[in-house]
Amino acid sequence: MPLHMRFGPDDLLRCRFGISPLWEVTGAVRALKEPRLQAYHLPWLRQTQPAARELDLTPLWLLMPRRGHTPDFLSPPPDSPLTSIEQDLARVRATDPGTARGDLARALADTPGAADTPSGRAMLADPARATRDLADLCERAWHALVAPYWPRVRAVLEADIAFRARRLADDGLTGLFADLHPSLSWANGTLTLHRPTQHDRDLGGDGLVLAPSVFVWPDVASGFDPPWQGTVVYPARGIGGLWQTPHADSDALVRLLGANRAAILSGLGEPATTTALAHRHGLALSSVSSHLSVLRDAGLLTSRRYGHQVLYARTPLGTALTTD
Repeated sequence: MPLHMRFGPDDLLRCRFGISPLWEVTGAVRALKEPRLQAYHLPWLRQTQPAARELDLTPLWLLMPRRGHTPDFLSPPPDSPLTSIEQDLARVRATDPGTARGDLARALADTPGAADTPSGRAMLADPARATRDLADLCERAWHALVAPYWPRVRAVLEADIAFRARRLADDGLTGLFADLHPSLSWANGTLTLHRPTQHDRDLGGDGLVLAPSVFVWPDVASGFDPPWQGTVVYPARGIGGLWQTPHADSDALVRLLGANRAAILSGLGEPATTTALAHRHGLALSSVSSHLSVLRDAGLLTSRRYGHQVLYARTPLGTALTTD
C-alpha cells in the first residue's frame, strides 16, 4: 500500500529544496526514543544525554508513533530555502486550534492508549494550549539538543542540496529521484513512496518540497495533506561523518601542507562552505578563507557558487592525497 504523489505540468516546474531547523529538532527527539535511529549519532547522544535528561519529552513522544501519523503542524514543510527556528516555531504557535485538535487526535490514535494518558487527554481538551506548550517544548529541545551543533548539521544539509541541485540540472527529476532513497521510485509523472500506508495526493500545481535531514535516517517522511505543500524529507548525504572530529590522515600530509590545511582537506568528504569549515575546525573565517585559496590554487580543491554561497570540494588529486 504505497503513497503516491502525482505531478502535473506546473508541479514539475515548482520542485524546490528547503531546510527546517524544527525538522531536526523533532527528528532529534524521535532519535532519543528509538534506538534504531541512533547508529550515526552516538557521539551526539553521549554529549546531549545530560541536557536530554532535563527535558520532559513525553508529550512529543506521544505524538511520534513508530508507524503512523505525526502532526503536520508540529513540523511544517519549510516555506523558504532556509527557515530560522524562530520562523518555524511562530508557524506552530499560529496553528488554528481546530486544525491542531484533528492533527493531535490522529497522531494519538496511532499509539494505542496514548489518547487516554493524562497528557493525551489534556492536549485534546485544550488544543490551543497544547499548541503553545508543544512549541515551547520544541524551543527548549532546540537549545538543548540541536543549537550547539547547528553549524555542522546545516553544513551537511546545504552540501546535500548542492549535490542534488547539480543532479537535477544534469539528469532531471528521473536522476534526482533515482538515489534519493531506496523506498522512492519515479515513473509516469508519479513519485511513489513504498511503505505500509495508503495515501494518494495530486500536488495540484503547488509542486514538491524536498527537505534533507540528518535525523530522519534511515527512513523517509512524507504524507503531508493540504493546506501543506507536498513534501519529502529524506536522509542527507554525508551523515556518516557528521560527528567525526576532523583530523589529517597522515603525518606526511601534515608535513606537506601544515596541520590546518591538512585537516581542512581531509575533512572535506562532502562539499562545504567557508563558514561551515570555520565552525568545524575552530578557526577564524579569515584563516579558513586563506587556507582554501592556497589549496584551490594548488589544484587540491574546486569551488562552485550555489546561490549566495560558495561550496568547496576536493579534486581527484586532493582525494588521492587524503586516501591511505
